[in-house]
Amino acid sequence: MSADRPIEAAALSTPAPSLALVEVEELVARLYGIRGKAQSLASERDQNCCIEAADGKRYVVKISNPSEPWPVVDFQIAALEHIARVAPGLPVPRVVRTLDGRTRDSLTLDGGGQTSVRLLTYLDGIQIRETVRTASQRRAMGTGLAKLNLALHGFSHPAACHDLLWNVSTAHRLADKLDGVVDARRRALATAFMKRFTDHVLPRLSSVRAQVIHNDYHLYNLLVAADDHERITGVIDFGDMLHAPLVGEVATAAAFHMAGNADPFEGPAQFVGAYHATLPLLDAEQEIVADLMATRQLVTALISEWRAARYPENRAYIMRHNPAAWAALEQMADLTRDTARDRLLNEVRHGRTL
Repeated sequence: MSADRPIEAAALSTPAPSLALVEVEELVARLYGIRGKAQSLASERDQNCCIEAADGKRYVVKISNPSEPWPVVDFQIAALEHIARVAPGLPVPRVVRTLDGRTRDSLTLDGGGQTSVRLLTYLDGIQIRETVRTASQRRAMGTGLAKLNLALHGFSHPAACHDLLWNVSTAHRLADKLDGVVDARRRALATAFMKRFTDHVLPRLSSVRAQVIHNDYHLYNLLVAADDHERITGVIDFGDMLHAPLVGEVATAAAFHMAGNADPFEGPAQFVGAYHATLPLLDAEQEIVADLMATRQLVTALISEWRAARYPENRAYIMRHNPAAWAALEQMADLTRDTARDRLLNEVRHGRTL
């Protein structure tokens, strides 16, 4: 593990806690006075469970990866509490305090290691990935992310600049993962996009806006109402949050809209257009947002291939975005940077086409 990325490399290389569900139930009862039934939730690094109490209320208990520094956990908690104060209408989880008033507690794992435990409110809704995507839904998502970023503007925390491999602005640090791509054609494709990032994006990043961002705003982490798939009822999973370029937030989210249409830019353009209408992208950000959208696909492909080889038992979850990432890179491979930028910014520059 290299010295310049100790935190995230450790978190992605350390297995998640694996308490039995009955242990999770006992833990929540002891710390929070809430007795309920636990059900496992999917997670890449942590152990997450839904707790349903006898009165029907539901909560999410998060048992962090033992390699996750506690200041990072405190950063995530502080961000949620900040959003609750400045934008109480935004549908994000609320932090539930322990019986003695703390925002988190500690747990000693088998083997003697320690980790943190926290409890959040459970948000009702269905994942957007389970719905039929529409232009109106994508625009609602774009507007929602802009409002979330506006709420986070000005928020700071000592751990906000923590290290994270899932950060498109530092994609160059994944160059050592290129050799791990077995397929020669895909390896060449990834190498070409890595060069595009280092040549055209990396030198420009110091001149764009930066703030705390969600960094994982996609179809698995957004909930909508069961009777209205264009009404967002929840934004979840703040585990990849960090202080980074704002345009990287937009590009990361837009990348998940490339699949599902004959034109891979149609969905991203709708999303970015709605975001821009609420929180305008500056000229320098518009210049590189399409490059960073491709970079997010590159990051997804490289990290998922690396982690799936390490943790084959969690392969299905780790690789869930991998095929779409490679397909997106193939679709963008023959486009010039200017062409990709103009297609992505179609609604920004020419207005909506309903």
